[in-house]
Amino acid sequence: MADQQWAGVRQRVEALGASPASDEVFGARGHRWVLEQPLSHAELAELEAQMKVTLPEEFRTFLLRVGAGGAGPAHGMFPVRRVQGRWRWEGDGADMADLSRLAEPFPGQRLDPEIVDALLAERPEEEDFDEIEEFDEAIEAWDERWDAVMFAPERTVGAIVICHLGCAQREWLITSGSHRGTIWSDCRVDDVDLAPLLGRGGKPVTFAQWYLDWLRHAEHTALEAI
Repeated sequence: MADQQWAGVRQRVEALGASPASDEVFGARGHRWVLEQPLSHAELAELEAQMKVTLPEEFRTFLLRVGAGGAGPAHGMFPVRRVQGRWRWEGDGADMADLSRLAEPFPGQRLDPEIVDALLAERPEEEDFDEIEEFDEAIEAWDERWDAVMFAPERTVGAIVICHLGCAQREWLITSGSHRGTIWSDCRVDDVDLAPLLGRGGKPVTFAQWYLDWLRHAEHTALEAI
């Protein structure tokens, strides 16, 4: 089933790219409707062997049937490429993922709101300082405390950055653990914690749902613009 759901998807993306209204789709100017070539079974096997993880089924069949990244939600899906014999995902923030820990279970735990609120309450305000240098030092020290909590590396083990929405907002694909195969939103730059994308009925959005919902919406947007 995971394999069959990708039938005709690459052709649909290519048709959208040829549409006169293709630029009306959000993010199209970034990915330009270009899809990477699909991976071969041998390439996928090598990728998973290097990462020491079996990727979620919907994602791995996408890589085999549709492409290794490119045209997709937001500004496009980060491509996975072999660079000097090693596989990696490339894109704005892709290096946030620890590729050596993709097989570890993704924690899927949101921070205690009281801890977040307490940290935010401690954030220095410029008007409280007589000298800008003093404020700069205080905000730098606070940023370090904030990042140590909000951006702790262990919070995103078992996940890869799959795309960016602009303004340092990103989305992650979970590769291991109980949330495996789902997409999580990352708006921590705006002081909003990691959270699962939820679809109909409040259910977590899987990779295939994420991509195919985007494709249907893109087709509808382009059709309406003609």
